[in-house]
Amino acid sequence: MSNEHFSFCDDSSGSCSLSQSTSPSLSKKPLELYIFMDPLCPECWAFEPVLKKLLIEYGHYFTPKLLLTSNIECWSEEKQKPLKEDTKKEMSLFYEEVSTWSGMPADGSVWLKHSAPSAYIPALAMKAAEMQGKQLASVFFRNIRENLFLHGRDISTEQTLVQIAEATGLDIEEFQRDIHSACTRKALNCDIRTSREMEVDQAPTFVFFNDHVEDGGLKVSGLYPYQVYEEILSDMLGHVPDPKPSHSLKLEDFLARYPRITTKEISVVFDWSEKEAEKQLKQLVLMRKMKHVPLKNGAYWEYTPSFT
Repeated sequence: MSNEHFSFCDDSSGSCSLSQSTSPSLSKKPLELYIFMDPLCPECWAFEPVLKKLLIEYGHYFTPKLLLTSNIECWSEEKQKPLKEDTKKEMSLFYEEVSTWSGMPADGSVWLKHSAPSAYIPALAMKAAEMQGKQLASVFFRNIRENLFLHGRDISTEQTLVQIAEATGLDIEEFQRDIHSACTRKALNCDIRTSREMEVDQAPTFVFFNDHVEDGGLKVSGLYPYQVYEEILSDMLGHVPDPKPSHSLKLEDFLARYPRITTKEISVVFDWSEKEAEKQLKQLVLMRKMKHVPLKNGAYWEYTPSFT
């Protein structure tokens, strides 16, 4: 395994160490995984299939913790500068390129249709959603990225975010109050400070910790094949972990948990070819349990078991 983008954190400088004030106990699970994301990052979106598979097969070994990267701050009202047209075209092309090599649909035209998406406002919205529980916040984070990457919507407007929050099942009055609160801004600043302390300079970045705090953590920047993350888990645990094979999971049980899904995600999670994944999903369409929604760069599938 190449160490080019892997680094053991330096506790002497305070980077990547788990402080008692910021990290929960690792007593229940032997590992903790800090996941640094950016809501506008197409490579973070491209990591979704692997992350789902990791959670299903090895989630009993680690506690995930989602944080936002420090580059979010440059999108704040105080620091954001108008984007040049060339930059918007570059971002649009980048989305399309990531979509092509990753297999995760991403509509780059969002950068050309709107003034300029901002990561700061949806980041605040994510922290506001967390005030109503981690589970709802996780669904909300998925939903805002579906709206951005699949449907090309500008997720940096409060109107759009409120619509997504309502569809997620959040308390709208509480959400609208929290998105403007000092507490939410403080929570986001805490994420930004943590990413700086851990020297996270790109998204996605993953920092693995075990219960030996003095050993520091292992930082992984960028995307790698699934097997690489399995090796890292083995290294951090000190033994080969026993997975719960995802192929033993029933497809409809998975879809009940993730009702909107891409072909690539099904393919990775169940170790199927994309052709086989489409075949299995089309069978559910014929059974009127699934809707197929064509997109500019692919499609997604919506599980609707009660659809008539």
